[in-house]
Amino acid sequence: MNLIIDIGNNSTKYFIFADNSIVLHGRRSNGSLGFVKEYIEQYAIEKIIISSVVDINEEETLFVDSICKNVIWFDNSTPTPIKLEYRTPHTLGSDRIAALVGAQAQAPGKEILVIDAGTAITIDFADASGTFKGGNISPGLKMRLNALHSFTSKLPLIEKEGDVPMLGYDTETAMRSGVVRGILHEIEGYIDEIKAKYPDVFVFLTGGDEKLLINSIKSRIFADKFLVAKGLNKILENSF
Repeated sequence: MNLIIDIGNNSTKYFIFADNSIVLHGRRSNGSLGFVKEYIEQYAIEKIIISSVVDINEEETLFVDSICKNVIWFDNSTPTPIKLEYRTPHTLGSDRIAALVGAQAQAPGKEILVIDAGTAITIDFADASGTFKGGNISPGLKMRLNALHSFTSKLPLIEKEGDVPMLGYDTETAMRSGVVRGILHEIEGYIDEIKAKYPDVFVFLTGGDEKLLINSIKSRIFADKFLVAKGLNKILENSF
């Protein structure tokens, strides 16, 4: 079995794969890797891949390396099926590459557009040859709501879940609708622009806010909240 660990800004997601299928997944509130030993023993883990957007201290890396011989610390130097045309590959988030790998596995030989609606919203495109042509980053849903509260004197901090009318009928719905519908228009605009040049592009939506957005996107799109994990597992399988 394979253990996939995806350490984000706010939490750590873990997945156990057997024969390319997820048999267990969960989330932890911090980036500590102390739980790895327990999972190795309990689930007979043979290979591990760890992707992180935050720095991991040397003590933890040495600990994981000491308890499993097949470990990949995934970064932009790790071999993947995606070829990079990016001027600063050392700054390219590993989660963005992994999501492209996961999408490419489901649509081989096709143009792919991956929209990851998480803490930040990333829009990444790879052509039919598997070459990453670039992408964009903008604030995520929660970040936009927090910014409205933090940078004004009277706007409240509101939850992202709730009514989203076309036009808000009070301050809360005006804020939520402005943010959610603004993101939807943003995503639809990217899809329309890419499809104008690549009409057969496969569009994938993933990330923590995927469920809040998928039913309101008009374009044909594939929703897969485990796209990054599937990409990491594919990379791990190809590495040993």
